[in-house]
Amino acid sequence: MKTFILQFFSLCLLFASCQGQNAETVQTIEAKDFAEKLKSSDHPQLLDVRTPEEYTAEHIENAANVNWNGDDFAAKAEKYDKTKPVFVYCKVGGRSAQAAHKLQELGFTKVYNLDGGIMKWNASGLSAPSDKIIGMCSQEFDELLQSDKKIMIDFYAEWCAPCKKMTPYITKMQEDLKGKMTIVRLDADKNKTLVNSLKLDGLPVIIMYENGKETWRNTGYISEEDLKKHL
Repeated sequence: MKTFILQFFSLCLLFASCQGQNAETVQTIEAKDFAEKLKSSDHPQLLDVRTPEEYTAEHIENAANVNWNGDDFAAKAEKYDKTKPVFVYCKVGGRSAQAAHKLQELGFTKVYNLDGGIMKWNASGLSAPSDKIIGMCSQEFDELLQSDKKIMIDFYAEWCAPCKKMTPYITKMQEDLKGKMTIVRLDADKNKTLVNSLKLDGLPVIIMYENGKETWRNTGYISEEDLKKHL
């Protein structure tokens, strides 16, 4: 009986140890730590798991595009060295988190996932400076805010699940509150210059302005009821 108990206890310890090792295979780390590990790695394996269109528009230097939503993600990933660290990122961290765990299943021993994706990377000042203006510029945005009415800016993206969930009631508010306040929806992917200047590091983002001054901001999903409390 004692022998059985000892064997059972040993198996439990072994299982817990294996679970702990698996959990450590994938690490989600902040942008600055991600950048430091990239810099200290010899020929780092850096994967941008967004779509080719997103990758073409903007990506971290030396990143390879391995689309998580593509049919050949696993096949492309298998070409990389599983014994060396691999770094993954997407727009805000959702797709890269899924990709990171898939890489773990494929046998990669160390996977670093960029917390908050390339939006956090840009907001942390790690992206290469660019003079190219994409979408609305800061001057145009400041002119938009010059109003005697309250203004609500909704930054969203077509691929963003919480954004899609909020779209119906925000567009309804645009009609219901017309004349009382101004509600403007801006596609973050089409207004990157503004997104970077405001240091937005997630989506969706709701910002309230009054007399040209920011009075309230929310990052992430917010219910219709809670949003109306701030209008």
